[in-house]
Amino acid sequence: MANILRSALVQTEWTGDKETMLKKNMDYAREAANDGARIMCFQELFDAPYFCQVQSDEHLATAEPIPDGPTMAAMTALAKETEMVLVIPMFEKEDDGFYYNTAAVIEADGTYLGKYRKTHIPHVKGFFEKYYFRPGNMGYPTFDTSVGRIGVYICYDRHFPEGWRALGLNGAKLVYNPSATSRGLSMYLWNLEQPAAAVANEYFIGAINRVGQEEYGDNDFYGSSYFVNPRGQIVGEAASDTAEELVVRDLDMDMVDEVRQQWAFFRDRRPDAYGDLVAP
Repeated sequence: MANILRSALVQTEWTGDKETMLKKNMDYAREAANDGARIMCFQELFDAPYFCQVQSDEHLATAEPIPDGPTMAAMTALAKETEMVLVIPMFEKEDDGFYYNTAAVIEADGTYLGKYRKTHIPHVKGFFEKYYFRPGNMGYPTFDTSVGRIGVYICYDRHFPEGWRALGLNGAKLVYNPSATSRGLSMYLWNLEQPAAAVANEYFIGAINRVGQEEYGDNDFYGSSYFVNPRGQIVGEAASDTAEELVVRDLDMDMVDEVRQQWAFFRDRRPDAYGDLVAP
């Protein structure tokens, strides 16, 4: 009998305020649960605009502690209600002056399992993230959930193969990559890098992007969210590049073991030969 995991992700447009953005995403989660999904991830900074298009201290006030903030309380209750594992990408405040781009993981019974902090922080026009976020300092954790071991990578991280590999070595079979990426060269990479990472690391990836234009800049977020399997094939179809969309797909998790036995990339690695890659 196949080991099918019905999984969800959602791409949304900024509503103009945090309260309605939170409600919208929670409603999509209920819709996914009604469709049988057992795990779901939201987009990068899911209940906020992508404020990194500008550099302004006003946005620091929107950060919350994890797991003790009000948004986490609402999402914990939602996990219990929907009986889904939830991956919650948020703006985290650890202490005064310590801010991170973070994704929290909540078990289907509402148990907080931990968090991943974005490791690679860009700082170019339209993506001024170093103004807000410290680099992640928690490594590449994976989370044992009721649906299997999962990992999280966040947006700009996807350009760096080392983290993808670390998540695979740490046992992930499904990795979510919540993002905020705009049209131009990145759209070509969007359809290249994550399927390649899924092949190289022999796991499923859920790639999530924002959609639409927002008040703090001229970036046009192009959605096109999708799931990709360990053979690099898109599961079903990618989401719209212009409109909100909930994506629910059946992932055949037996494919992970099948592909790992067929290709054996992890077996054939040569870490003894890679020392120069991490030399200072």
